[in-house]
Amino acid sequence: QDFNHLRALCLSQGLLFEDATFPAHVSSIGPNLLPEDKLRQIQWKRPTELQRNPYLIMDGVSRFDIMQGEIGCCWMLAALGSLTLQKQFLEKVLPKDQGFQDDYAGIFHFRFWQYGDWVDVVIDDQLPFLNGRYLSVHPRTSNEFWPSLLEKAYAKLQGSYQNLHGGYLSDALVDLTGGVQVQFSLKDPPPDLEEILKAADKLQCLMACSTSGQLRRNIELRNGIVQGHAYTVTGAVKIPYKNGWKHIIRIWNPWGCGEWKGPWSDASPQWDHVEPKFRQALLRNKDDGEFWMSCENFQEEFSWLYICNNTP
Repeated sequence: QDFNHLRALCLSQGLLFEDATFPAHVSSIGPNLLPEDKLRQIQWKRPTELQRNPYLIMDGVSRFDIMQGEIGCCWMLAALGSLTLQKQFLEKVLPKDQGFQDDYAGIFHFRFWQYGDWVDVVIDDQLPFLNGRYLSVHPRTSNEFWPSLLEKAYAKLQGSYQNLHGGYLSDALVDLTGGVQVQFSLKDPPPDLEEILKAADKLQCLMACSTSGQLRRNIELRNGIVQGHAYTVTGAVKIPYKNGWKHIIRIWNPWGCGEWKGPWSDASPQWDHVEPKFRQALLRNKDDGEFWMSCENFQEEFSWLYICNNTP
């Protein structure tokens, strides 16, 4: 589908685009995502019906714009959270020639890497709702719609929203970058894991990690870590601590809430022993799903680390 041609056609006819190839219909959701009675209750709404003044992007693109909904698409959102930190990759996926302010015709497009090519995926902006709530990703700011629309385009690429319910983080990282990804088992980590993390952070690689728990998916432990879940690695630093140095890692939960409660978490006493200038630069004491932890705890709590860059 040619985005510019279709948009021009809709504008000339005064119509809002309706995508026949991924319609506002149960077939786009998938037959097994929800019980049949709930599938029948799904309503499709455009952002212009939900908000008087919708925007595709407000104040730039950030991981904090994203909040995971009912669908288990954390594998894709963890990769997307990392993408938001790397503007050189982001511009490929999220074209700037669209929005709700100029030439709005209910049509949007996003790009994903598939088998050696960037594929342009065109969608209409009708989003699925169940009982008045977003079925999938919902924006933290009520009138910013890039997370929901980008996810819809990815669902179309995968065949349905159902096909986003569980997947491989490694696939999502490559689909969003066209890059090369490597994975490290944290049960048998390389001896220089701390240096690998720091180097990857400095080289602006995309990074993500996951916890084990195929049978116990989305179970939150008492320490705040969710089993069978994917997270974004958003930073890795070495800071002066007491009389030595400490490697700490920053991690973000695609739920947009739910954080680690152990050492180096937002309110932990470890921060009292960190110089104020480092504390101010690094610590955001908010319930936004993002937290710091030590490299040791990271290896204990997580099972895999994924690193992706446009060159090996």
